[in-house]
Amino acid sequence: MPQRITGKTELIGLIANPIRTSKSPMMHNTAFEALGLDLVYMVFEVDNTNLKDAVQGLRSLGAVGFNVSMPNKTEVMKYLDEISPEAKLCGAVNTVVNRNGHLYGTNTDGKGFMLACKEKGFDIIGKKITLIGAGGAATAIAMQAGLDGVAEISIFNGNDRFMDNAKANAERLNSETSCKAQAFCLDDTDALRREIESSVLLVNATGCGFGVPAGPCLIPDKSYLRPDLKVVDIIYSPEKTHLLEMAEEVGCENMNGVRMMLHQGAAAFKMWTGKDMPFAPVEEALAQISSQK
Repeated sequence: MPQRITGKTELIGLIANPIRTSKSPMMHNTAFEALGLDLVYMVFEVDNTNLKDAVQGLRSLGAVGFNVSMPNKTEVMKYLDEISPEAKLCGAVNTVVNRNGHLYGTNTDGKGFMLACKEKGFDIIGKKITLIGAGGAATAIAMQAGLDGVAEISIFNGNDRFMDNAKANAERLNSETSCKAQAFCLDDTDALRREIESSVLLVNATGCGFGVPAGPCLIPDKSYLRPDLKVVDIIYSPEKTHLLEMAEEVGCENMNGVRMMLHQGAAAFKMWTGKDMPFAPVEEALAQISSQK
């Protein structure tokens, strides 16, 4: 963050719940300091019950912008003035820019995910993936993957309020992209096993296991995995979820959500500041966090 907070220091924030283990403040404040920008990034514990007031408060305070994470990515759209085409397609916003009181919402999650996969060497274009989840981040990933040329996506979700989203996402992919998509209930473990077996990549794009070492996992057991399957869990705290532990035991190449967070954050940083995020000091700061655990 800036060496000294002054009367000219401007605010950028993150509204989500839970939030206290977020790495975004370290990432953005390190980048601000590296570039000598008089900005500070702070987190605010906000869910759907106080979201409207929080958005209006950030607008009134003149915040440069803010990130939005679970569980607010879809709900926040009703409180913004303008939504980007990407966010409309996703049905979710993760980045807001304050343009003199006019709140513009967009979504960088999908691009961040695809860049992270490319960087890792996961070849998924023209192939099939299985995606668990149908919330804001999962939807962004599905839509961007479809737009970028992933051939098939099998979407799984629990029997909850997001199941309708899963079906709608599959319909949208089929009608608006060249990607073939199907939606399944997670309770159908036979379908889950079958779809994972025919996929090159498995992605957990839910919050299941967030902030809980050796926490819950939506895959029943490691028999659903195989050595040549790639596995991504978009959660980055803990750095190794139960899903990723199982993937390592089986021998799967795997990745947590840190690189996705970095790439989606860099896209938001560019919109807020007009500058490219300096990756080197940010990566060093994130590595220091990890080494201290």
